[in-house]
Amino acid sequence: MFTAAQSLLTTLRQSWIRHPKRWVVLLASSGFLSAGAYAVATVVDSLAPPVQLAQQDVSEIIQPLGLQSQVVALENRQLRLYRSDVTRSTDTADTLLQRLGVNDPLAANFLRTDPVVQQHLLKRAGRMVKAETSQNDTLLALSARWSPDDDGSFKRLVVERQNGAFVARLETAALSASTRLASGTIQTSLFAATDEAQIPDAIAIQIAEIFSGDIDFHRALRKGDRFSVVYETLEADGEPLRAGRVLSTEFVNDGKTFQAMWFQEPTAQSGAQAPKVSHTQTKGGYFTLDGKSLRRAFLASPLAFSRVSSGFSMRFHPILQIWRAHLGVDYAAVTGTPVRSVGDGAVDFAGVQNGFGNVVILRHGNGNSTVYAHLSQIAVKRGQAVTQGQHLGAVGATGWATGPHLHFEFRVNGQHKDPLTMARQSDAVPVPQGLRPEFNRLAANVRQELAAANWLRAGDAN
Repeated sequence: MFTAAQSLLTTLRQSWIRHPKRWVVLLASSGFLSAGAYAVATVVDSLAPPVQLAQQDVSEIIQPLGLQSQVVALENRQLRLYRSDVTRSTDTADTLLQRLGVNDPLAANFLRTDPVVQQHLLKRAGRMVKAETSQNDTLLALSARWSPDDDGSFKRLVVERQNGAFVARLETAALSASTRLASGTIQTSLFAATDEAQIPDAIAIQIAEIFSGDIDFHRALRKGDRFSVVYETLEADGEPLRAGRVLSTEFVNDGKTFQAMWFQEPTAQSGAQAPKVSHTQTKGGYFTLDGKSLRRAFLASPLAFSRVSSGFSMRFHPILQIWRAHLGVDYAAVTGTPVRSVGDGAVDFAGVQNGFGNVVILRHGNGNSTVYAHLSQIAVKRGQAVTQGQHLGAVGATGWATGPHLHFEFRVNGQHKDPLTMARQSDAVPVPQGLRPEFNRLAANVRQELAAANWLRAGDAN
């Protein structure tokens, strides 16, 4: 029986090979195939024995291009090289060109003698400069870019070789603003974390200033604290020139979350016809996402972000050599560091006073006063009205001081208080009710942006 079945299968296989299309028709009529019969027939055809194709050898002699013509073409090709750097305050024409890889006595002589270059390039630090050179390191063109003011524009100095000589011109062009998201985690310090996240120092300082009323960045940071930030990068000719303003940020300190966003009153011009300007060009303020202003009546620090050498506590006095209450905060800083008013007020005293040396005392109303001691110079006079953040003088080591620092006190009705506590307790102004709808719309966008920045950090961690 097995032999008979095997013989039947062999016969069917041979019939399939000889008449495949007939089998397709038969199966289709029997209900085994549907509208796909043509496709099956094509597949069945492919099962047929392969057709033996005739083979033929073809040989052809290929003539290579002449080497001499290729060498000549390479020799005639002119390469252009591009190098970039940042100017230094000590730059001369020779040192700048040397860093840019330029070996061109004619170019060096032009930079030394041209008045436009002398005024705007040499001995000017921090300006982005790019050189275009030939393959022989001779200068073809040089350009420098910088932004001297917060007016939405930048300066462009261009030096070009024309007809064997150099010419220079100064141009003004508009900055463009792009938005960047970044995040980081504190391991040792804020600056170490922002460096790791490739965030500019200017943005790190802004973050510290924004949350200075809530977080003591000198003493209260914890390992594992994390932050996210959305900020502007100002670009010139498509290249980043400098950091702009922090647009929104979040900081988680010791498990507590703080959030802030930049908000400004809409201008009279709005909609598609309104010119696009950078946030750095208009006034506004930072608010929590529920609408409370982060601008307090008092700043937490009379110095821009700097190291606190000793806090509001008992200490061993370095001059008197006794333990006594330290009724203020000492800010270690180099001589000449600007000192600012922590709040609006009037100058009650400006001069020399015992161990304080050069000192300024301000009255702020409601029995509040602040003291700024050991100054190297005083920039205000008694009776003068001052505003929050106004320049009062500079850090020094006058009076009973072992080194340059600022001694700062906050007094309420003559009683000494912790300045950081007083800053946190000062009143905050909410968003005006008329601007609430616009604020809430922007706050919703900010929440999404900060969530995206947090997602980036989580992705990097994984």
